[in-house]
Amino acid sequence: MAIDILIAEDEPSILEALTFVLGRAGWSVRTVTDGEAVIGAVRREEPRVLVLDIMLPKRSGFEVLKQIRANAATRALPVLVLTAKGQQQDRQIAEELGADSFVTKPYANADVVDAVRALLGKPAALERQ
Repeated sequence: MAIDILIAEDEPSILEALTFVLGRAGWSVRTVTDGEAVIGAVRREEPRVLVLDIMLPKRSGFEVLKQIRANAATRALPVLVLTAKGQQQDRQIAEELGADSFVTKPYANADVVDAVRALLGKPAALERQ
């Protein structure tokens, strides 16, 4: 069953906040808390967008992104990378691996919602009316 957003985040408070904010914006949300669970959840849930933390247990977000882009079935999945790492090198690596958008922690809730809206192809102004 397809969902709107799959969130891969291991920090409970951030996961709870993202789930609340994105759910309040009207999207169906599922979550996973480690890198190994992401690929199976992507195949099972068929999300429209993946919100992916870089620093995950068991498998990094970079490894997950690389695997998603290498698979024909998941290659086109829009990926929003969430990272506490603001270093340019991490952003460059994520770009090279095929990330579609970035939000750096700490973030404003509106920034995450707007980034997801953009990945879904819906202008923010239209959704807020």
